[in-house]
Amino acid sequence: MTLEQFNRIVEIRTKIISMGTFLSASMYAALHTSQWSWKHCIVMLIAVLCVDMGTTGFNSYFDYTSGTDTKEYNLEKDKVLVHQGVSPLLALGISLTLFGIAGMLGLLLAWWTSWKLLLIGAVSMSIGFIYTGGPFPISRTPVGELFAGGFLGTILFLITTFVLTLSVTVQSFIVSIPHMLLIGLILTVNNTCDKVADIVAGRKTLTILLPEKINLLMMKGVLVISYLLPVLYAVLHLVPLYIIPLTLIALVLSLRIFSSMEKRGFSLATKGLSMGSISQIFLLYCTSFILSHFIQLIT
Repeated sequence: MTLEQFNRIVEIRTKIISMGTFLSASMYAALHTSQWSWKHCIVMLIAVLCVDMGTTGFNSYFDYTSGTDTKEYNLEKDKVLVHQGVSPLLALGISLTLFGIAGMLGLLLAWWTSWKLLLIGAVSMSIGFIYTGGPFPISRTPVGELFAGGFLGTILFLITTFVLTLSVTVQSFIVSIPHMLLIGLILTVNNTCDKVADIVAGRKTLTILLPEKINLLMMKGVLVISYLLPVLYAVLHLVPLYIIPLTLIALVLSLRIFSSMEKRGFSLATKGLSMGSISQIFLLYCTSFILSHFIQLIT
């Protein structure tokens, strides 16, 4: 196995999602605590990466072994199990190793903070496994977007703030909602592009169950709401006022990107471009969030 094949098994380029949430939560925590610790932050970062990469590895393994990923319906060259003949057992071994490392780092973080963190971490890792594994994979159901957004958005945001501030507040939960919505949107775009293949594989995703026009309207609505919520939060003094102009600029750019996605259409052939575009939208939001908190922190 080459380094390139490893990167494609864990889809290293998609880690922008977990890192976006992690960095947003870290900057939010820095603004709300005097107990900031680089030691906690770095260990948490590595643990998050390991869980995210391990989850993606399980996804690669189970999608291949279940017949969801095939040469006929999967045109992504990044799927090395499908297009390069990489052993699925290798992907499984990589995922188990990454989860093992994350587990050890979790023990260290729990020792520094609270042993309650172990329970939350165990639940999160279990969800990462059964998202595509087990007899009833979450990714094959209409609630896949909810679980992905909930755990990579809200739960990750709350765990990060807890590790760095030793507390969890209702305010931090509310502030994390746009991250949850946008990550759910990323999964919706993915499933919309995979619709034909998912129907053949017997999946029942939300995209399959909703009429095409309703699905598209929902995606637009989620995008706009995700960007307008921080404006409301700023008015309520939950986040810095600097976020208002930054978020509105990011919203205008994001709507232009989404318009281009809509014109291209959502299909297996356009999936690579669509996933790159929706990732840019998420990155724009995280950048506006992080930058606004950084400006507040230094001023």
